[in-house]
Amino acid sequence: MPSSSPKFDRRRFVASATALVGATGLGLPAWAQKAGRPEKESLKFGFIKLTDCAPLVVAYEKGYFEDEGLNVTLEAQANWKVLLDRVIDGQLDGAHMLAGQPLGATIGFGTKADIVTAFSMDLNGNAITVSNAVWAEMKQHLPMSGGKVVHPIKADALKKVVDAWKKEGKPFKMGMVFPVSTHNYELRYWLAAGGLNPGYYTSTDNSGTKKADVLLSVTPPPQMPSTMEAGTIHGYCVGEPWNQQAVFKGIGVPVITDNEIWKNNPEKVFGVTADWAKANPNTHVAVIKALIRAGQWLDASMANRVEAVKMLSKSQYVGADAEVIGNSMTGTFEYEKGDKRPAPDFNVFFRNFATYPFYSDAIWYLTQMRRWGQIGEGKPDSWYMDVAKKVYLPEVYMQAAKALVAEGKIKETDLPKTDGFKGVQTGFIDGIDYDGRKPNDYLSKFKIGLKAAEKV
Repeated sequence: MPSSSPKFDRRRFVASATALVGATGLGLPAWAQKAGRPEKESLKFGFIKLTDCAPLVVAYEKGYFEDEGLNVTLEAQANWKVLLDRVIDGQLDGAHMLAGQPLGATIGFGTKADIVTAFSMDLNGNAITVSNAVWAEMKQHLPMSGGKVVHPIKADALKKVVDAWKKEGKPFKMGMVFPVSTHNYELRYWLAAGGLNPGYYTSTDNSGTKKADVLLSVTPPPQMPSTMEAGTIHGYCVGEPWNQQAVFKGIGVPVITDNEIWKNNPEKVFGVTADWAKANPNTHVAVIKALIRAGQWLDASMANRVEAVKMLSKSQYVGADAEVIGNSMTGTFEYEKGDKRPAPDFNVFFRNFATYPFYSDAIWYLTQMRRWGQIGEGKPDSWYMDVAKKVYLPEVYMQAAKALVAEGKIKETDLPKTDGFKGVQTGFIDGIDYDGRKPNDYLSKFKIGLKAAEKV
């Protein structure tokens, strides 16, 4: 697997370590304590070749890890399962993860392990793409304005295509990257909002296709375009640059971005095992400090985004053409070839408190796990809150962020004033509002999906 070679400046480490040594308790809340010297200096972090690995890449390339006394190596991983397994067995100290991975592992869906996160890597960044043939059928049912399709595109138009295929006995297949991925839940959310059942997981069938109108299966992100081109799937939900790649190759059309499905949705997190976090509290804070700075740098200017695109295009990172990566990283998004539209919020790495690990974000993912049967039975609202607090560590984030404020690297106003919830959230494609404090009430609002004590 390609990896970035470690960079280390011993003098900067000594200076940084000396500056970090301080009090570690005295009854103060975690965020008010000054972190001491990192317990572990040499670290290896994993990532998948997607543009939202950017905070890790930037923290490495700009020397932010070094500033915290850390000697970091970044290593691309083959797929999300391999990445998670290598964090669990200690081959990796931590990794760029799907937001659902720490939650899924903690509740025992798939691999069972206690994984925690203190950092949200970004907001938005995914899209749903269909093949040219499917697009040609969908487009007949879409409203036009000024010669262009009106966005956002709802799945109602796809339902007409799927229904027609069903009459002909043809199954409709789509790809997503992992069972507990944001992509799986976003794709399911969009399909269900348009009247299509994406299927259920059961205790005896983990394919997630029970009662499905659309058959979803797992495909690694870089393989999405070629798998669709081969006709194995007819569309997919994936992160960048693999939607824009379909446009550049002329094989498909992105029909909707994830922020049009759920405005400002959390996408990836930085995950470590709970045991690692307990054994290396100072190191953990130092890592989060570097990542917060990277997120801030990414959102500070368009010039920084252009520089980040060049970094990400390197073979050891995303390895796609800079032009393809830049198509979604620099404020625009191209749908049908030539239909490039402004998309200033498609990738957000710091604005809107993007890096803070909100409990309400964790609970949203848990509601979707319950909705589609990955959580097989009803749970009280308190259960959702307990799991969120076990997995999400805002106190670690605040300790890192407060240290950066004290150092003059970020502003106090960059930090949210919150109890871990964003309040009632709007901006969903189906018009349903979300209150993270009331997960069961939220689930009861959906026409398609499990609720209360229902089972498949």
